[in-house]
Amino acid sequence: MREFSFSIFPNENFLDLLLYQYGWEQCEPLHCFGPYMRHHYLFHYVISGRGWFDTDIAGVTQHFHLEANQGFLIPPNKVTTYCADEKEPWKYVWLEFDGLRVQEYLDHAGLNDAHPIYIPQSPAQGETVRDLMLYIANHAKSSPIHLIGHAYLFLDALIQSSAARRPMAETQLRDFYIHEAVTYMDQNYHRDLTVEEVADVCKLNRSYFSKLFRESMGCPPQEFLIRMRLTKAAELMKTTRDSIGDIAAACGYPNQLHFSRAFKKRYGASPREWRNQHQIR
Repeated sequence: MREFSFSIFPNENFLDLLLYQYGWEQCEPLHCFGPYMRHHYLFHYVISGRGWFDTDIAGVTQHFHLEANQGFLIPPNKVTTYCADEKEPWKYVWLEFDGLRVQEYLDHAGLNDAHPIYIPQSPAQGETVRDLMLYIANHAKSSPIHLIGHAYLFLDALIQSSAARRPMAETQLRDFYIHEAVTYMDQNYHRDLTVEEVADVCKLNRSYFSKLFRESMGCPPQEFLIRMRLTKAAELMKTTRDSIGDIAAACGYPNQLHFSRAFKKRYGASPREWRNQHQIR
């Protein structure tokens, strides 16, 4: 028998880490999902049973068999398919999330497009990840801050437990530069801001700054700035009645057409379509 729980996160006031939806499901034999493309990160942890997961890696479809105490990551804009075993259909719990620093956190866990499979260092550590995910899925009525707090605990457990874990950088000076850069972007994203200007604020050569930023944040500074602008634009569209043109301009996009293209690429829908689905009435 198919059993499941599904909830949508009610708030988007968080930038570093956002939750979108979460739940668990006991699948029926051969129950499949896909081919489908997500617009945010989606992580499944297999509680029991078996199944398989197909994803494209460097232009080649890779087929993975998974069982209890393993997991798989679906990155944004990746077409994937996953299916329950015929004899031992899996039960899994999932979280869909995103945010400005999520790629960095997942890189620390050794999870990315080319390495989507999670294997814990020990069953007990994997169960900690499972329990944190189930807590979020089973406490959908808790406050957004409470759920985001547990989402951070989940990511920390994922990093600490992963057999593919990568050590976090320990260079305090580098962290200082990145903090300065992100703070400056947050204060100036609404205007015509360049990578050269941010690098200059940090007193660094542009190429060296870009390398440092990518290593720390998992993406180039220009991409980070775009994500920041679009995240703030989505929040304004959800919570205000300002025109899309005014919101675009307030978030650093004087050209509304450029804004609409960037927004649709990020969220999978035009600004107007997204607003109709998410605006708080």
